[in-house]
Amino acid sequence: MTPFSRTGAGRGSLATLICGALAAGGLAAAGVTALEPEAASASSHREAPLISGTPQYDNTDVYAFVSPDKPDTTTIIANWIPFEEPAGGPNFFTFAEDAQYDLHIDNDGDAQDDLLFRYTFATHVRNDKTFLYNTGPVTSLDDPDLNVTQTYDVELLRLEGRHPVSRTKIADDVPVAPSNVGKASMPDYGTLRKQAIHRLAGGATTFAGQADDPFFLDLRVFDLLYGGNLSEVGNDTLKGYNVNSIALQVPHHLLTESADQPVVGIWSTTRRKNARGHFTQVSRLGNPLVNEVVNPQRDKDRFNASAPRDDARFLENVTHPELPKLIEAIYRIEAPAEPRDDLVDVFLKGVEGLNRPPGVTPSEQLRLNTSVKPAAEPKRLGVLDGDNAGFPNGRRLTDDVIDASLQVVEGELLGAKNDLGDAVDANDKEFGRSFPYLADPTEGSRGPLAGGVDGGDDVRNQLGDALRPAGAPGSGDTGLIALSAGAGAGGILLIGSGLMWWRRMRNRAY
Repeated sequence: MTPFSRTGAGRGSLATLICGALAAGGLAAAGVTALEPEAASASSHREAPLISGTPQYDNTDVYAFVSPDKPDTTTIIANWIPFEEPAGGPNFFTFAEDAQYDLHIDNDGDAQDDLLFRYTFATHVRNDKTFLYNTGPVTSLDDPDLNVTQTYDVELLRLEGRHPVSRTKIADDVPVAPSNVGKASMPDYGTLRKQAIHRLAGGATTFAGQADDPFFLDLRVFDLLYGGNLSEVGNDTLKGYNVNSIALQVPHHLLTESADQPVVGIWSTTRRKNARGHFTQVSRLGNPLVNEVVNPQRDKDRFNASAPRDDARFLENVTHPELPKLIEAIYRIEAPAEPRDDLVDVFLKGVEGLNRPPGVTPSEQLRLNTSVKPAAEPKRLGVLDGDNAGFPNGRRLTDDVIDASLQVVEGELLGAKNDLGDAVDANDKEFGRSFPYLADPTEGSRGPLAGGVDGGDDVRNQLGDALRPAGAPGSGDTGLIALSAGAGAGGILLIGSGLMWWRRMRNRAY
């Protein structure tokens, strides 16, 4: 068994580990520290001034849904590093080693996390004497040609009153799926993806690695709301870009407070180690678009450093949102009357009778009722279209959160029926039918072939043919030979001119 094919056998069942972590009593391990975020001068795609400069720590989206092929489990997906250009080497995209990537679970509605899954990463370089990410075609995660690799650990922490009371490691040295360099480097990326899916005892599964960015939308909304005349809609701005993803699938009963209280609140954060060696929260994300288009500039960095229990300070941004006023100014669509208690009810408390926990403390979380079965035919607008298994009851990969959120912001729940949207209704790539459900990342070698290549030949063969001596069998193209000879002669002239200049310079007085 290689280090990259662990199954978790011999470590005890995940259920036993988690039950141990949840048991009342003292700490399960020495050195457990408090988790409350320190004051920070610091998600979504580039949504706040400070985090936009440090993409490794920038959480772009969170998804949570009842697993369609395993309806007794919840799948949580959180993404980082926006706008990954697939060909952006030689230093491709890695998780930060000085960060804690956290998935938070509030299972009693009090705006404080009760469970926390913490992912930490380590980077390994086989040969530091080359600039290459891979030194040959990579066929497996333990292939020696994969020069830069990452592994990660997962810890489960139980918290009471914002302080951890137990800590249990539930995964150790799990391999990360690499960046998809291209067809020549990774001829079968799907195999690498499958090898990065790590099954834990007790019914849980984890994955970390690169994926196609599943968020679909037209980001030209920031050009005066689609050009000021809706001339800029219908283009999936994130098409072709990748993200780094963490995915975790866990049986419901290990997340929920009880069978009678199946609603959980979910959000993610990134904590970065500062110069003093302490971890500081620098990114936070639950529902989509909150820090992008709800919070004003003065609050964006504060929100990223805050916790749901403190969300009362941002309440006015929800009850008196700016976006409807902008839409009214530009498109003459009347903004709903304020205060917007309908937005508070849906996004800060949960939909009554669906995903609102009893005695809920209003706070910004992605709330999921784990007892709602997956829809046989999901509808992209989720609850707005009668599909209670979709957004804002959690968030599936296929949910069109832009259109749904825009319609609600414009008063759909107040009787102002509308069909507003950005004309991007689905992702450009089809999602998978099993965990981790994400589409494979776009490869770095995408795009048109080199000139003169028809797919059956490649540039190397053409170059070899062109460089054969004149009159040699198979030689019919002397143009490149003449060009090469001319270039060589030009090079000799340049070298000669350089030597003459150097000699003159030696005779100068300085």
